[in-house]
Amino acid sequence: MDAKELFDQTSLECGKLVTQRYSTSFTLGIQTLDKKFHAPIYAIYGFVRFADEIVDTFHAHDKAKLLAEFRHETYRSIESGLSLNPVLHGFQLMVNKYDIDLDLIEAFFKSMAMDLDFSKYNDSRYQEYIYGSAEVVGLMCLKVFVEGDITMYNRLKRPAQMLGSAFQKVNFLRDIKSDFEERGRVYFPGVSFEMFDKFAKGQIEENIQKDFDEALLGISQLPDGAKLGVKVAYLYYQKLFDKIKGLSATTITHERIRIPNSQKFSLLIGTYFGSKLGLS
Repeated sequence: MDAKELFDQTSLECGKLVTQRYSTSFTLGIQTLDKKFHAPIYAIYGFVRFADEIVDTFHAHDKAKLLAEFRHETYRSIESGLSLNPVLHGFQLMVNKYDIDLDLIEAFFKSMAMDLDFSKYNDSRYQEYIYGSAEVVGLMCLKVFVEGDITMYNRLKRPAQMLGSAFQKVNFLRDIKSDFEERGRVYFPGVSFEMFDKFAKGQIEENIQKDFDEALLGISQLPDGAKLGVKVAYLYYQKLFDKIKGLSATTITHERIRIPNSQKFSLLIGTYFGSKLGLS
């Protein structure tokens, strides 16, 4: 292994480390993918996670400036094929290898910027935000999974978007209390945090289930190396969603919903073997 290959490998391992530190569920889910997909998906997650941290965490700093610098360095690294930021270097390797569209990356940055300048979303901006923050991430992963098969990519674009959308909306429901209290955000259009009730919760849940149903239609058409891993992620989030549906609107707005790591592990292992045996 020459020095450049060592740098590339080390950078990609940083994406894995970021995923392991920030998401037990995604780390375990990625392990169910074919090994050839591990590094690319870790790299995508690491990139997304770092951008998200800028807008959600670094309150003592100029977050708009940090995000602009991160965006600039992202594009510069893609163009040059190099970044001394290992997370960005690993990401650009995958962008260039799998021909991930720059339009997807730009939509993602636009949604991240939305989190900096307003807290309530009208219908049009809500859809734009969901697309840029979640659906495009599904499309980036799909680019990896199809390995250059444009016909397959175009056929599975819509289900991939709906899966990302469902995941994001479940996160919004799970975090509705913390998003409002810590960041002043209300993501669901037409929904007041103070007046959030059973009816509003039910309407949101109906919309999420439609996303899940449409996403499921595409999972069975994925390449074999990706199918099981994506199915496990789908089952995990569907079960998390079922747990949230079993809680009252009052509970969600008064308690931060948490799933212990031990439960996450058991759930993912169960869905993995259930899928392997054709039980799920």
